[in-house]
Amino acid sequence: MRRFVIALFTALLMLVLAVSAALADSPHFISEGTASINSSGLYVVTNFKEAGLGNTVSTEAITLSATATATYACINGGGKHPSATNKETVTGAVSFTGSFPVRNGSTTGTISVGPPGAGTFSCPSGQKLVLAFVSYSGVMLTGVAGDTSAEPNLSACLFPGVGIC
Repeated sequence: MRRFVIALFTALLMLVLAVSAALADSPHFISEGTASINSSGLYVVTNFKEAGLGNTVSTEAITLSATATATYACINGGGKHPSATNKETVTGAVSFTGSFPVRNGSTTGTISVGPPGAGTFSCPSGQKLVLAFVSYSGVMLTGVAGDTSAEPNLSACLFPGVGIC
């Protein structure tokens, strides 16, 4: 029983020391990087940098989150949008968390998040479903310690032939 109490006390002491070491660090984003929407409708933040992570961690979890609105449309074989009512707009929260290596107390990287899916919306036979328009608002990079970096709201017309944008 005495060994158990000593082992438990030692484990708790190590936990307290580890937490206090982590709290002594001061994580913060010093470079938000460059935000863009690629041709697939992904919101991409390239070359972000987070510093103040200390030397006690080897990786950092970064989350990119936003509210995204995506408009899907049906396109016929000739590349035309046959009916103005043959489209669906979906809005929802999106997020992605990536793991990035920490070197000398900082990490850099590229992270992206995609639009919400089309749900149950589908196209008639002979037509294909395309993402025609996407917009992202309330975009935020968040580190594991709760530090944040607001990113710009962006929108893109990905298929201009459907008359949505």
